[in-house]
Amino acid sequence: MDAIPEKDESQSPARLKRRSRPLRVADAIKELMIENGMVAGDRLPNEIEMIETFGMSKSTIREAMRILEAQGLVETKTGPGGGSFIRQVSHERARALLGNYFYFRDLSIADIYQLRVMLEPELAASLAGKLPAHAIEKLEQDIARYSSPANTLEEERDHHINSLRFHMRLAHYADNVLLGFLIDFMASILSDITVNRHLYDPPNLNLWRKGIDSQRRLLDALRDGDSESARAIMIEHMTNARKLMQNQEDHVLKKFITES
Repeated sequence: MDAIPEKDESQSPARLKRRSRPLRVADAIKELMIENGMVAGDRLPNEIEMIETFGMSKSTIREAMRILEAQGLVETKTGPGGGSFIRQVSHERARALLGNYFYFRDLSIADIYQLRVMLEPELAASLAGKLPAHAIEKLEQDIARYSSPANTLEEERDHHINSLRFHMRLAHYADNVLLGFLIDFMASILSDITVNRHLYDPPNLNLWRKGIDSQRRLLDALRDGDSESARAIMIEHMTNARKLMQNQEDHVLKKFITES
């Protein structure tokens, strides 16, 4: 591979900042992985080879490798047989990195449900009649964790979290990896928002009752292979949940303003 050419500033919009050399080298290393058909576990060229390949200094190469390690794409092993190796980015790490991106963007319940109401019904329809017995059993166990109304505020919080875990488990069984990841991520970030903004306070019996009824009917449709019913039930579930959760959000906001 030829040395990385200097970026032509005249070709870039003035509003864009110039990417640093380590970032450009990190991108070039990822391109190298793809071009060579490399997979998780494969060894990357050593530092000297990298310097020759990219025409960059030792410090730039090392910083590029640190960037890739921070992204979870590379791991370095020491000792005999050591070196830098390609690493499969875990689902949890990818979710955490994306979560960091949205951390200060003040997502609302409406933002999240705008996507949930579009994506989750299609996931439900695609899974009808395809889930193995052990998957159905796991989903039933999830529902059993909040099968009775909460008696305390702590239980109400746990009910919210466990209800969202039901959706995260459904996402785990998606044939479409991207669809599954997006739904899992939205449920995860909604769980964080619910806890951090105390959207479980005060307890909402109507939210619990409608939620668990929808999930039980959904599980029946999934078990029976009825994709159209599964889609319709999930649309109803998402629509009700969006309205009720927005009411919770509004209540908490009014309570905060009143107490301030």
